[in-house]
Amino acid sequence: MRFLITAGPTREPIDPVRYLSNRSSGKMGYAIAEAAIEAGHEVILISGPVNVARPRGAAVVPVSTSEEMFDAVVQHTGNCDILVMSAAVADYKPAKVSRTKIKKREADLSLELKPTRDILSSLPKNRRYLVVGFAAETDDIEANARKKLHAKNCDIVVANDARTAMESDENEVTVLFSDDQKKKISRALKKIVARELVKIFENVREKCLTKKIM
Repeated sequence: MRFLITAGPTREPIDPVRYLSNRSSGKMGYAIAEAAIEAGHEVILISGPVNVARPRGAAVVPVSTSEEMFDAVVQHTGNCDILVMSAAVADYKPAKVSRTKIKKREADLSLELKPTRDILSSLPKNRRYLVVGFAAETDDIEANARKKLHAKNCDIVVANDARTAMESDENEVTVLFSDDQKKKISRALKKIVARELVKIFENVREKCLTKKIM
């Protein structure tokens, strides 16, 4: 199978030296890429700025901003079987980007923010590839993840606690399916969690193919 995986944060420029970003390390997405390669699959990894070793065998597409990630996903979804959206894409970006460094002053500084483009919501409803979303939440984790599953038209959503998952080598997740079933993966190293996730993605994709044949 052909996996298209997004990983890491995005950086939304404020001026030439500053940006808005988040704490995503990219470790979960990179672990999924490695697990998919180990399982014999082809992998394209669209990666925001991270300090993680590139998975051997993956074709890596480096991006920085949410707009660049959006464009890269659009470019490569036509040739994938499973899309794994594990990147922590910024929800907002500055409405205006200063061409020069904003100088420090005594007065308060306000930034006007506008929403970034929603990659998951932009995907076509009629598609031949499996869509896996990720929900990093801090409260009502499962309930919020299930809302995302249906609102964003995902086939699967992987939910985790952002407070303990980000920047950590470990993770525990709840996998939510479109038929309202769920599966929990206990806390373990992200590479171990990733192997379990890849098996789940494979199985769901194969079931989808079987239904279409029947």
